[in-house]
Amino acid sequence: MSVIYTEASYEKSVIQLLEGMGYSYVYGPDIERDFRSPLYDEVLENCIADLNPFLPEDAIADALYKLRNFENGELVQKNELFMDYLQNGIPVRYFVKGEERSSIAYLVDYNNPDNNSFIVANQWTFVENSKKRPDVILFLNGLPVVIVELKSPSREETDASEAYLQLRNYMQEIPSMFIYNAICVMSDMGTSKAGTITSGEDRFMEWKTKDGTYENTQYAQFDTFFEGMFQKERLLDIIKNFICFSNEGLNQAKILAGYHQYFAVKKAIESTKHATVTDGKGGVFWHTQGSGKSLSMVFYAHLLQEALDSPTIVVLTDRNDLDDQLYSQFAKCKSFLRQEPMHAESREHLKSLLAGRQANGIIFTTMQKFEESHDSLSDRHNIVVMADEAHRGQYGLAEKIKITKNENGEEVAKRVVGTARIIRNSLPNATYIGFTGTPISSKDRSTREVFGDYIDIYDMTQAVEDGATRPVYYESRVIKLKLDEATLKLIDTEYDIMANNADPDVVEKSKHTLGQMEAVLGNDETIHSLVCDILDHYENNRQNLLTGKALIVAYSRAIAMKIYNCILELRPGWTEKVAVVMTESNKDPEEWRKVIGNTHHKDELAKKFKDNESPLKIAIVVDMWLTGFDVPSLATMYVYKPMSGHNLMQAIARVNRVFHDKEGGLVVDYVGIAAALKQAMNDYTVRDKKIMATQMLLRWHIRSFWRNCRSAVTCFMVLIILCLSRAVTLNGRRQSAEQ
Repeated sequence: MSVIYTEASYEKSVIQLLEGMGYSYVYGPDIERDFRSPLYDEVLENCIADLNPFLPEDAIADALYKLRNFENGELVQKNELFMDYLQNGIPVRYFVKGEERSSIAYLVDYNNPDNNSFIVANQWTFVENSKKRPDVILFLNGLPVVIVELKSPSREETDASEAYLQLRNYMQEIPSMFIYNAICVMSDMGTSKAGTITSGEDRFMEWKTKDGTYENTQYAQFDTFFEGMFQKERLLDIIKNFICFSNEGLNQAKILAGYHQYFAVKKAIESTKHATVTDGKGGVFWHTQGSGKSLSMVFYAHLLQEALDSPTIVVLTDRNDLDDQLYSQFAKCKSFLRQEPMHAESREHLKSLLAGRQANGIIFTTMQKFEESHDSLSDRHNIVVMADEAHRGQYGLAEKIKITKNENGEEVAKRVVGTARIIRNSLPNATYIGFTGTPISSKDRSTREVFGDYIDIYDMTQAVEDGATRPVYYESRVIKLKLDEATLKLIDTEYDIMANNADPDVVEKSKHTLGQMEAVLGNDETIHSLVCDILDHYENNRQNLLTGKALIVAYSRAIAMKIYNCILELRPGWTEKVAVVMTESNKDPEEWRKVIGNTHHKDELAKKFKDNESPLKIAIVVDMWLTGFDVPSLATMYVYKPMSGHNLMQAIARVNRVFHDKEGGLVVDYVGIAAALKQAMNDYTVRDKKIMATQMLLRWHIRSFWRNCRSAVTCFMVLIILCLSRAVTLNGRRQSAEQ
């Protein structure tokens, strides 16, 4: 006889699970209290007094008053202040013999979990705009820090999404309860997710492991979720170190770390601590693009302050735009970091910033500033260098001879020292940790020599399964351009050069030998065919999808301008709909400058492109916006530029961000990137390669088939076969998990 699992029975199971984890259970109707107070007042008052035995009654009264009385403002602002109280304590004032004193009243003992009160309650009625009764509330020292909304696992018409809507309704009807909220939970037993008061439903995430392993996480059960997040010590750690606010101008986002970020950062902290007393190699943190690497770096920097007694952190990037983007993320979280990040404007400025302190400080700089000189910047041991995109070849340790031309045009030999060695010489006693969104190449020895081995790997497959990113699909439209064999061979040659020469200088030099490429891809007739096909594809398939945002990646700056002008010739009313985003040059023609604009103009374009309501829908780029630029609604990328390796993988990841009901991103290929994709995947995990091979119709190695395949019916059959293959793969994994 089958058992029907009702909402009441599921609620009971959750409570029993939490009781087994050491929570005390109370039944709401049994507690005499003020129904208009969201706090468990009696417990709160006792806990604050017990946690602050050296504070007088006046100080305790001041803390309680501040907890119960928030100034007028939006819920998010009140919650941000409360989270500061919860994480860092409440500043209080009191008098001793007529003299005013100040101190901190702590709400939680984070070092000794058993010194705190953990209560799970149900049927806890609260009256504000209306009477509401959340399913389950977790009280920490009398504070309702977790609200759990449950839905019946046995009713098909309800699910976790309805629980999300109920939570949003509570925020309108009983907003004061959410002033004190740290985590919101929605669960229907089959799906359990956690988020914050600012999280959209698509940003609520499952917690799929109890110990940080990624095995068997596709079908994680509700007990894994609750035991993984709400063990007493784990809950305290999450509240203290893994919830922060990112201030986005007028908007604020309250961010809760995902399980992959939590466990990876914890591993990174331990690896860094070990490296400080050994070889200085903190390891490499590889989390696929779009899975929150920048925020993981924020959480790491925050936790490192306590773990290593306030070290100075140097955040290192290899490009100014990446430096600005990462700095911006840290600046948005400065309250959580409890310090203002700084920008080093030059090597001398960096040296003075390091010399002006013996601890603390988060300093952003680029590798180029280290190359200005080889002398030591600081001999201190308490410096941690966080290198973003640590897989790059520029981090090499080797020395080599580079042939350059002097002012007279004569070729001269110059000794070039790997940037990593220069950095090591500049900060000889620092500890180094690398963060990357793409894997280290198996041929890349220098990265491991600088940073060490992987600390944690969160691959594309896992990110998609967890909903941290969306899958990326591939569509080839090379045939639409009717490129001849000579042109295709020329493109093949460029891919070969990219694949066989890791040194960017060699690649660049080789590109110059392919001078025909600009002429071929920039041919007016070819550009016209390209633009006509893009417009046809966009207007019939992508324009009305989500917000209609799309990127066109052009081979060169000149070709970008040709594409732009051709689009406006064919669609003269699109002046606000399409824009060119690329660096300016003093040699640019006058008519280009009006389109490209200055730095301020590009900043404005970035704001417009990120604005879902903006008329700007299509951006034509060359190199800019292909790394570290996030527009969640962006779902389409048209590629008219040969790319390879991590550059290619980072570029296509622009379309993998999570946004509402976005099913995935689409990469439309006009230059045959399929083989480069396959090559780039060689250093990814085995399951990533399998999934990518299915999702992206790897066309290049069967190019002749696609050229001869004129029948839409035949193409459709190929798609069906690939979909069936994907279904069989998933079914096999599902059966394996069930066993």
